[in-house]
Amino acid sequence: MKQIGARRVGAVTAALVLGLVTAAPPASAANPAGVASVGSAEFTKAGTRITVAPLAPCAVDGTTSNSSEAVSRAGVRFGAGTSSCTTAVVDPDNGTTTTTSEAVGSDFELSALVSAGGPRLRVARWKITCLGGESGTNAGWAADGLQGFTGLPEQIAPNHVHEVKAGDGTVLATATFGETTVPSPNDGSIAMAMLHLRFTEASAITGDVVLGATACAPTP
Repeated sequence: MKQIGARRVGAVTAALVLGLVTAAPPASAANPAGVASVGSAEFTKAGTRITVAPLAPCAVDGTTSNSSEAVSRAGVRFGAGTSSCTTAVVDPDNGTTTTTSEAVGSDFELSALVSAGGPRLRVARWKITCLGGESGTNAGWAADGLQGFTGLPEQIAPNHVHEVKAGDGTVLATATFGETTVPSPNDGSIAMAMLHLRFTEASAITGDVVLGATACAPTP
């Protein structure tokens, strides 16, 4: 699993598939305590607006588990998925807890770019997780069965942007893997999307698609 973290204390480290960011102890976190969802879509093609509201959302302070059946719209398909947002007590005497916010899915397909000469994009299986603890947070993702992402590196760094091209080399969309957001100033919280697809003007499509989203904050 590719991971990146935000911590209140510690040395700054960067590597191909792992990154740690330091932060001062926050008064409150910019990201929620712990949330996850299977994905969403909001784009317009040929005058038709395609909307998929966040699928199977969960929250550690709300609905702690959820599921969604396969959803198909013109140009995009999300397979069935589940989410879980849980809290565990690790030190009852001091009230210390950890949180785990996770979404898992399968059989994702984006066909919206085919009519513009682009590839059919598929992800067979994927998972995204955000862990919150007293000292900070960590988020990570894993996926397999990727098709249509020609030239994707074997090792994918956080926030890696892959250009999705037509046969003539025209960039029709960008696909950001492990898209990570850490607030500035850093408060120890973190948000991550497993895959964030953004259409370019050349595709004649406007909008974006998110596959697997999560966010979490340090526990009190």
